[in-house]
Amino acid sequence: MSMQASFILASASPRRRELLGALIPDFEIIPSDIDERPLDEESPEDHVLRLSREKALAVSRANPGRWVLGADTVVVIDGEMLGKPATPTDAKRMLGLLSGREHKVVTGFALVGGGEGVVVNDAVQSGVLFKDISEKEMEWYARTSEPYDKAGGYAVQGKASFFIKEIHGSYTNVIGLPLCEVVTAMEKAGALRLV
Repeated sequence: MSMQASFILASASPRRRELLGALIPDFEIIPSDIDERPLDEESPEDHVLRLSREKALAVSRANPGRWVLGADTVVVIDGEMLGKPATPTDAKRMLGLLSGREHKVVTGFALVGGGEGVVVNDAVQSGVLFKDISEKEMEWYARTSEPYDKAGGYAVQGKASFFIKEIHGSYTNVIGLPLCEVVTAMEKAGALRLV
């Protein structure tokens, strides 16, 4: 694969960097600095679509003529968007909500550039079913460093992998970037060429 123009990932997420880096060897990381709080009455899908678009546009304005990919992921259960837990108590609360149940992971992504403005702005949803998590397991997990920089307080590819019974839909979406849809959109837009 090769890029037709310089490419920027508008995200500080190490997981997105790793996923994209497996396919595209050379890109720049420039995180955006936008307010990520949800708007009143904003659905999870509208929220990730808006944030991914705002992230990509903010970075694109400072880097005209380059392709920019923005993304945002939320974990949703009972209509509540779970952000990144700030404390062990918060991490355990989130695990308690997810324990023994299926939740949604929704990632929005936006591709901006090529002189076209926003070329693609889409959202992908996956379902994740957790096992019943014991109090002891929650205590242990909350003491690790893993929950605190991840939506919903867990990483599917990390220590929490043993909580997961089933995934319905895109695995890479649950990590934070739905590669199938992103790469297809990049190819169609001319931001990526398979060689």
